[in-house]
Order: sequence, then structure tokens, then C-alpha cells
Amino acid sequence: MASYTFWRFARFLRAIFAPLSTIIGFACLLTFIFILYQPTVGPGEIQQLGWQSWDVVSSYKEVPSQGGSTPTTSTGSATEDVEWWNVTTLEDQTFDSASFPLDVWAPLLPHDTGLSEIAITRCMMPPSLVGDLCAPTSTSEMDAIKGKWVRVDRDLNMQSGLWRLNIYYRRTRRLDVPVITEMKLIPPDEEATPSEEWHKVSHSVRDGIMHTDPIYLWYRTGKTLRAMDEGERQNIITEIDVLFGEDRPWYGFEKLEPAPTPEQPGRLDSVYVTYRRGVKSVPRAPPLHFSHDGKFRILQVADLHYSVSRGECRDTNLDPCVNSDNLTNTLLGRILDEENPDMVVFSGDQLNGQGTSWDPKSVLAKFAVAVTDRNIPWAAVFGNHDQEDGDLKEEQVKMMQQLPYNLVQRGPKDIHGVGNYVLKVKSADASKTHLLTLYFVDSGDYSKGYLDWFGFFTPTEYDWIHEVTSAIEPIERPFTPDSGRDLGNIWQRQDQVVPNTRRLAKPNALMFFHIPLQETYNTPDHDQRTGQPLDIGLHGIEGPGAAKKNDGFFEKGLLAATESEHSYGGSIPEVKVVANGHCHITEDCRRVQNMWMCFGGGGSYSGYGKVGFDRRFRIYDISDYGETIRTYKRTEHDNVLNELVIAGTGAAPYNQ
Repeated sequence: MASYTFWRFARFLRAIFAPLSTIIGFACLLTFIFILYQPTVGPGEIQQLGWQSWDVVSSYKEVPSQGGSTPTTSTGSATEDVEWWNVTTLEDQTFDSASFPLDVWAPLLPHDTGLSEIAITRCMMPPSLVGDLCAPTSTSEMDAIKGKWVRVDRDLNMQSGLWRLNIYYRRTRRLDVPVITEMKLIPPDEEATPSEEWHKVSHSVRDGIMHTDPIYLWYRTGKTLRAMDEGERQNIITEIDVLFGEDRPWYGFEKLEPAPTPEQPGRLDSVYVTYRRGVKSVPRAPPLHFSHDGKFRILQVADLHYSVSRGECRDTNLDPCVNSDNLTNTLLGRILDEENPDMVVFSGDQLNGQGTSWDPKSVLAKFAVAVTDRNIPWAAVFGNHDQEDGDLKEEQVKMMQQLPYNLVQRGPKDIHGVGNYVLKVKSADASKTHLLTLYFVDSGDYSKGYLDWFGFFTPTEYDWIHEVTSAIEPIERPFTPDSGRDLGNIWQRQDQVVPNTRRLAKPNALMFFHIPLQETYNTPDHDQRTGQPLDIGLHGIEGPGAAKKNDGFFEKGLLAATESEHSYGGSIPEVKVVANGHCHITEDCRRVQNMWMCFGGGGSYSGYGKVGFDRRFRIYDISDYGETIRTYKRTEHDNVLNELVIAGTGAAPYNQ
């Protein structure tokens, strides 16, 4: 019986073996053909691809930009009639584009390498899921000659359309390949001439969008790089990007008219193809410095709340009020012309978030134009809305660092947050003495709990501020240009600066972050001279907007960072004022435990406000080589409000 059962089991195995082995073999064959097998023509292909890596056409050298760069002598030293902050070295103006990748879309890189071919493809699935299965067809020989296909990773049909629509291009360093010198968008019943130089892309840039007339991208290939002179090489097309919205494209780029997706206010934001010719040198900010008579002025811009669209006006009696982002830029430009600041600080919520800033790059392209058009150095911190829609803060920092006159830094990676950094303002004389410290801190965005919705202040920065302040050297104060001596430990300070009193102490400092601390709402100090509370301006109209957590940053960080470690130095804080945003219709300055905490006040028509409450900007006017800090606000109607001396002669005495 057992042998009979075994015999039947063996017959069963034999019956299924043939079809099972056939299925397994067929599956292995498909796996090899479609996954494992990579066709190659042999070692020669590797050599051909290598030509794209080491065949360098040219190494571009930047031309010194306006507003802060002055050529040096051949040795890199400044001439006698040039101020020290207006000098850049030749090494700072040179880069080797041969190190830039050819097969990666990185539109912020200053590529001087030309494009050889353009295509547009449609795809039902996002590349993050299917890779580059929808890329244009190619061969290894064409890759070696014209370059590999590179996807412009921005969907032309992001807001509408039946499928994804992406632009692809090839980039080449070869000297014998014609490169692209011009692009056009042309209706289907027209064509570019001469036809032997112009090439039509097969798909319309409106492919998949219903009820719209198609329009096709044409590109012109000119001479080969070998046949071009230097001027012609600087005019070739070196990058393609996509802009969402009707505002200015990224620095150095131009719009290709008309818009593939025209604007439909309230429904669709426009979409533009943009391109760059040659390399557009990004103007760099000169080092921050006082004037020769010891003055330095900062304009704080709080809570712009810009969107991809032109923006919607909120809570204002301005009539008419349309295109609020543009109106705010116009207002900011007028304030800049009136105040003429040496520096601008954006104190968070540059982006509106809330679903309206869904392409941060398009918003960042426009938020600082009023400042950059006037060649003014600027810095920024992040607010709670800046990371809501799209790119992380790390990516936004990289973008901002490619805008003109920026001073933005990523900051230490071992400190929580992005954008914790320090800037130093120095004297105008040859000593370049550090006279003012500017701290920039990331105050976070939203907490992670279900009930704690408002926001939190990161609890680790007090260690960081201790570490940074310990590295800042004391100077002899008050500062006198081209003079000074070490007074050792013979001084003692009981009050604000007395002009004839000299001492060793760290320079005064200002700190900028977005969300205020809880202590901002504590009972204010009183002026010992008058008995009046040191609280000037409108406070608490919209209710407390403080962070719910801080882990002692006020006590362990701000109050513990004093001007001097000297035993006679007292407890005068190094940071004289904390500058916040976040609360648009709270704009007071309040001193708590000798620490001034001031709000910028809402300056944007795109952010919430209150009817009858003028948009405004806060100014910090520093004089006497950093010793005197004065602040006030300027409104949209040119009213100057609540002038206040925070530090220096005329300031309220510190409480002991």
C-alpha cells in the first residue's frame, strides 16, 4: 500500500514538472531580457562616453558684478584708493564648469555648457514611481555625441492636463556638435525659418490640456563651439527651467512667451518655459560694515506671505487692492528708498504656505526683488509657513544663496533647525574691527502633537549661543577708529554707556527669529527715571502668539550671554534686542529683565492685518560705532512711529 501511494505521488510530480519548469524558465528569460541585460558595444563605448567628461571647451571666468566687487591688483591686494570692503580676489571670481555633471538637472549651477537637442515627452506616471521610462529614445552613440537626456523636473501640466509633460534636453562639451542659440513657441500652422537651422519638438507644450490651442517649441542650432568666438559662446542657451506664476523668473533667466498655461485668476496660475543664456554672474554682497562716521541701518521685513499667484489683498482699506504681492513689493521699494538701509532682514514667513506657495522656487524668485534691485545686502530666517508647501528649508537655503546680495547661511548641522548663523558688522577703517553682531535663529514651525498646534521654539539653541558668544572677542568700547588700548580689568560698569568710559566688552548684538518667546508677554520693566513701563507700541491685539516651548532659552541663552566674562562686568546682556515677526498687528517693543523684545509688524498686503492698521516696517538705526541702537517704524503712509533708544546714551538704565 505504501509503495502504491509513493508511485502515485511520483506520477503527480512528473505530471506538473514539465509545465512548472517551463513557467520558471520563461520568467527567468523575461527577467534577463528586461532587467539584467544591458546591451553594450564593448570597451569602446566607455571611451566614447568619457569624451563628454574630459573634453573641456572653456573655463568661464566671472566678470566682477556691480554693487560690491572692485578689481584688485594682479597680486590680489587692494589699491590705496579702494575701500577694503569693495575688494574681491581673482580666485573668488573663477570656477571650473568641467566639474559640473552633464546628466543631472541642476538649474542653479552656473553651467556654461551648451545644449544640443530638446524634446518633450508625456507620461501617465510620475518619474518618482517609474524612473525615466518616458524619456526620449536614444542610443549609446548619440549619448556620446550629443549627451544623455536630462529631464527638467517640473511638470508643465502640474495644474491641468491629462498626463505629465516634461521637457528633456541634451548637454554636450564636444567642439564638433552644433549647440542651441535660440528658442521660440510657434502655433502649429507656422514654422521657423531657415528650416535647416530650426527644429520642431514633436509634442505641443500644451499637450494633454483640453480646450486649448496647441503651440510647439522650436529651437535653433547654430555653429559648433569650435566655430564660435567668445562673444557667441556667451550667448548660447545653457539651461531650461519652468516658472509658475506671472512674476519675475529666477535670476538670470528669461521667459519664453507665450505662457503654455495662461493665467486664470482664482483657478490657474500661469506656467512659463524659461531659459538662460550663457552664465549670469550672481552679484555678491560686500562685507557688512559701518560708515566712516560710525552708522549702520537695518530694515526688518516681517511676514511677506507671498504666493505663486500675484497674491490676494487681506484686511486693508486700500482701494483698489489687487495683486497684493506686487503692491507689497512697490511699497517695500518706496520704504527702501526713504530709509536707505545698509542691510535688510527678512524675519520669516516669506512664503504664505497654506497651499498657495506650492512651488517655493517660483515664490523665492520674487520675494526679495525690491531689495536686490537696489543692490542691498540681505539675510533671512525661516517662519512657520515657509516649509508648508514643497521644498525643505535646506533646499530653500541653497536657492536663496543663488540670489543677488544674499548673506544667508545654512548654519551648523548639529544644531536643530536650518538658518542658525552669525554675521559680523565691522568698522570702515583699516582695522576692520568687529563692532556689531547679528544672530539669526530658526524658531521652528509647528509642534508634532495633536493639541499643540501653534508652534514651538527649538530647545537647543541656548547651547549654541553660548558656544558662539564665547568665540566673539571683546573689543575696547567705545570704539575709536584706528586707535584703542587694552584697559585690562580696571573698569566697572553700572549703567548704559557713558561716552568717556572705556572698557573691554563684546560688541552689542541683535538677534532675529520668527516666533516670539513666552517671556515676550511677561510684565515689562519700568524706567527708573520716570516709573513708566518700558512697553512702546501696540501689543497683544491679536492675542499671545508666543511659542509654547522653549526649555529656558530666555534665561539660559539670552540672559546668560553677557557683554563680558569679567568679574566686574555685571550682567549686561550681549544681545540688546530680539527682533520677531509672526504677529502681524503686534508691533511693540517691550523690555523684560533688561532684554528688549520687538515685533516687526506686518508689512505685507498679502498677510493678515486689520482694517485701519497701516502696513509697517521696523528700522534699527545703529550709530556711535555700535554703541547706540535706536528703533522706530515707518508706515505705508510715511508716518514714523514710536522712536525708541534701546541701548546707548538716552536709553533707560538697566535694572540691577
